[in-house]
Amino acid sequence: MTVQRRPRARPEPASKQKLRLWIRLLRASRAIEAELRQRLRTEFGTTLPKFDVMSALDRKGTGMTMTELSRFLMVSNGNITGIIDRLVAEGLVVRLAHEGDRRATFVRLTPKGAQAFQAMAKAHEGWVNELLGAFGGADTETLIALLGHPTFKAAARRPPPGDPAARGAGSRIARAPSAVHRSS
Repeated sequence: MTVQRRPRARPEPASKQKLRLWIRLLRASRAIEAELRQRLRTEFGTTLPKFDVMSALDRKGTGMTMTELSRFLMVSNGNITGIIDRLVAEGLVVRLAHEGDRRATFVRLTPKGAQAFQAMAKAHEGWVNELLGAFGGADTETLIALLGHPTFKAAARRPPPGDPAARGAGSRIARAPSAVHRSS
């Protein structure tokens, strides 16, 4: 992809450039997430948080405890409980007693849930491919490398001081937007 840069009247400090970059990344992420939410709702009658939970359970095919699931998605157990309640009611997830710990609840996709998730995951991959279609293979690899820089990854994992997620009480599914699913 060839990008034309607007000429600037005077050079911009690096800190201002980084602020502009952050805003662009944030806007792009929010726009893509909003489109994915809409498409999941329209095509499958589901939500992005349900998709994210199903994706995590699919990746760990044998299932997970509720605590493992909440840690994996970086949200509170209470947040996961509500989503799991809805998925159980829809017959997509089953709760099981944990063999080693009676206090723990184990959850996994039902066959119906696994089948539903595979259809959603296939559509999701196509949508992301469409939404990021302007990026060729080389551009995609460059962005993956740049955004995967160790300094950037460490900052992305570290919640800011005072953030509820820093205390383990996240209020919503973490926004590595549906990045939980990987097709491979």
